[in-house]
Amino acid sequence: MTAPTPTPTGTWTFTDDRGQLSSAPRRPTRVVAYIQAGATLLDHGIRPLGIFGSYHDGDAPDRAKSGLLALDEVAYFGAGETLDPERLLAAAPDLVVAVSYGGNLAYGIAPEAAKHLEEQVPLVVLDVGQGRSLDEVRERFAALAASLGGMEDPAAEAALDAARGRLRAASALPDPPGVLALSAAGADQVHLARPHAWPDLRALAALGVNLLDRPPGGGASWSTTGWSEAVALAPRIVLADGRANAVPVDPARFGDARVIPWNPELPASRAAHARFFDAVARALAP
Repeated sequence: MTAPTPTPTGTWTFTDDRGQLSSAPRRPTRVVAYIQAGATLLDHGIRPLGIFGSYHDGDAPDRAKSGLLALDEVAYFGAGETLDPERLLAAAPDLVVAVSYGGNLAYGIAPEAAKHLEEQVPLVVLDVGQGRSLDEVRERFAALAASLGGMEDPAAEAALDAARGRLRAASALPDPPGVLALSAAGADQVHLARPHAWPDLRALAALGVNLLDRPPGGGASWSTTGWSEAVALAPRIVLADGRANAVPVDPARFGDARVIPWNPELPASRAAHARFFDAVARALAP
């Protein structure tokens, strides 16, 4: 990763993944971000003044997807329809950072609220959906962070390379275990992740991980089914959605399979991705 340019004396500009050019008279320093984006910026040395959540979140930020954010040190402005744009604007941010899953819509902000915010303060939207690789998502956030004067710890690049190597080696062992990513919906239903739809799961597959999937049909990102169908896939490792909106998985459902937490909204940083790859590599180890 290249080092950020020195603080400019003129206008700050950044073109987001909608193709929208944002500008400000000076580099923004008071950033409010979607929780995943806020955790990512922190990994680049930029602490947001506040965060907001998704439509799945409630009155408190989701600890499972907050990365290294100290949640008692940042304001929480709500999620989805409960996000009050006037309260957010009262905190005097000079930049709002959101994510998108395609379609150019800011995720976690009602469209009318997003429009109102963008009339008052620059709004940057970065795509984290299935149209982007994990590397592309990470580099777009790195570019935004660099424009704001941030840079990830240089050691994180070596850590990520090493984690990739450990995961490749673990995946290449004889009789590779089947890995199933899912989000539990209750006693009767479970959402099985479509591996092609998630940048982090596609990255695992590219490193040799044997990801399990149901036959085509159903949703593009998730296939909702009963637990018996999930168990019939015979996974030996289960990546279980650990976000607050997901129901905890009872490991006994899968016999002696290893169940490890999975965050589908990982911070988009080298450090976070290295931790994720290492967790999967450890689970794959005999």
